[in-house]
Amino acid sequence: MTTETNRTGWATVAVLVGRLIFAAVFIMAVSFKLMDIDATAGYIAAAGFPMPSLLAWLAALFELALIACFLTGAYFSEAALLAAAYVLFLAFAFHGPSHWAGNQTEFGFFVDHFTFIAGLLFAAAHGPGSVLALKRGWLTRS
Repeated sequence: MTTETNRTGWATVAVLVGRLIFAAVFIMAVSFKLMDIDATAGYIAAAGFPMPSLLAWLAALFELALIACFLTGAYFSEAALLAAAYVLFLAFAFHGPSHWAGNQTEFGFFVDHFTFIAGLLFAAAHGPGSVLALKRGWLTRS
């Protein structure tokens, strides 16, 4: 009985810390975007995407929504799945194979995205936990 109680306690803490880490990553990302949205648009334009200013603002708004979901637990699984798809897109669009020849560190950045995606998929499958979580969403188990 003690083992089960301890496991529940550490698991709750681990889930909350994981949610905070997800939120912190996107808080950093949106902060950099908002500090210099024109630089973000320039980076998007350099990757060959049209309407870079609009895309920069849409990315910032999307990341703000992800932060809200990760911190509150509302639509958590849905947000984690969307974040995984977004991070996969970012990996290929900004750090994919076409970037490796010019800068070998891009391969490391590319691979790092997949470790983040793995965490997001695991989180999506298991939900926001039972503590400090608004249990709202289409994928939320009763």
